[in-house]
Amino acid sequence: MTSDTRAPSAVTAALAADRLGVWSVVNFVMSGVAPLTVAAGVVTTAFAVTGLVSIPAAFLVVALVAGVFSVGCTAMGRHITNSGAFYGFVTRGLGRPAGVAAALVALAAYACLQVGLFGAFGPGAADYASAHLGWHVPWWVWALAAWAVVAVLSLLRVELNGRILGVLMGCEVLVILALSLTGLAQPHHGMALSTLNPLDLPWHGLGALAVIATLGCVGFEGAVVLTEECRDRRRTIPIATFTSLALIAVLYGLASWAMAVFYGTDTVVAATQQAGPGALFAMAGGFLSLAGQTLYLTSLFAAMLAFQTYFARYAYSLGREHVLPAVFARVNRHRVPWVAGATLSALGFAVIALYALAGWNPLVRLFFLLGTSGGFGVLVLIAATSVAALVFFARNPTSENLWTRVIAPAAASVVLAFMVWAAVTNYAGLLGVPPDAPEATLLPASFAVFAALGVLLALALRSRRPDVYALIGTGAVPAAVAVDAVPGQRSGVWTSPSPPPPTGEALHLSQMDPHWKDIEV
Repeated sequence: MTSDTRAPSAVTAALAADRLGVWSVVNFVMSGVAPLTVAAGVVTTAFAVTGLVSIPAAFLVVALVAGVFSVGCTAMGRHITNSGAFYGFVTRGLGRPAGVAAALVALAAYACLQVGLFGAFGPGAADYASAHLGWHVPWWVWALAAWAVVAVLSLLRVELNGRILGVLMGCEVLVILALSLTGLAQPHHGMALSTLNPLDLPWHGLGALAVIATLGCVGFEGAVVLTEECRDRRRTIPIATFTSLALIAVLYGLASWAMAVFYGTDTVVAATQQAGPGALFAMAGGFLSLAGQTLYLTSLFAAMLAFQTYFARYAYSLGREHVLPAVFARVNRHRVPWVAGATLSALGFAVIALYALAGWNPLVRLFFLLGTSGGFGVLVLIAATSVAALVFFARNPTSENLWTRVIAPAAASVVLAFMVWAAVTNYAGLLGVPPDAPEATLLPASFAVFAALGVLLALALRSRRPDVYALIGTGAVPAAVAVDAVPGQRSGVWTSPSPPPPTGEALHLSQMDPHWKDIEV
């Protein structure tokens, strides 16, 4: 059977290369993390829900775990170039069916995160406008306004979005630092240093605490999604990833420690239960508090734009390899995957309209449910990627050292597997619903459904389209053309910039991607 996969056309050729430097990638990553949203929302939720005061230590430990995971993840990025990121990594480590399963989980997770944010931005903007401007406008009007701006910006040059996110992120960081230092300067009784000690983390409630802290760090994995659009990916991606994790550890650790100091370890739980996100802004008054409330909204907006970018790159990768319809690989004149982005925009519009017409609570039933579920999906994804890194380096001896190839991926796999288990067993508590509530089972189970669909899709391609199956996970291969894709035999991928050989002519291993040495169908 000869392949009918063709070289990319002008509209599906490639993403814009060499446009993002280290700080542009950091801006995307930190915007996905949404530092002010987490500091005001997740940190206060962690205090309020768990009833524990060791929240600063929990965030420091989770940032350390994320750093250990990133050792193997960024090392794989030195050998694999794929805007599908974890899709490509899991494929190369655990096989094509697992890779497609990971890709569908990623699409579902980032769609939940991006669309769910409209449920926070709409009510937040409505309350802000009512309190400070005297405007009384329904939440869905503000949500649609944000939706329109995100939809347009997501189609523009990727480096422009990086600059916009950089300005917003820089302001967020400054406000978090200012609020935290103000809180630390007004101790309730002592500096609460015990809250920074990981050894003081209690075993009871540790699972829920670890999951909440992990969900607060979702977005740190975004650097590898931009690998095809950055300059000097072998240097840019690791630096951006570890820089982002350092910022996450400092900002979240500092903000949660400041709350414990300002309110006191004996009353911080009650204070956060009563004030919610306002507990952060109440540590300062006047202009600083107002700036924090304003940037809380821009933080949500920036995260929407970042997650839209991630979703579009995953869909683009699947379309480029014909796992999904090839139309998803179409790029506009700015070399941005516009069909993939427009698909998520259409979904967002439909969800906002549905919630508005049905009169459902957007904060609880949209933001909280979808946001938590999307974070859980990313947690599952990074756990699978950690295992994939371990297997990949076991099968492909490289110049990476023992820490990078074995120790870090193995340690991260064990800890992340525990976190996934803790999330599943504590899911009702994370959502704040009774244990027998349907959503406590259906939402986490939905990701198992997406994973199963991915496996079935891959197996169907292996049976019906072996030429397409052979290219799964190959990523940014120049003018990739599968030749002689016959079940049970080796298939080749033409990587030379010169025209490929005539269809049906066998390719030799020396003509294939040197990092993709064992392509079989």
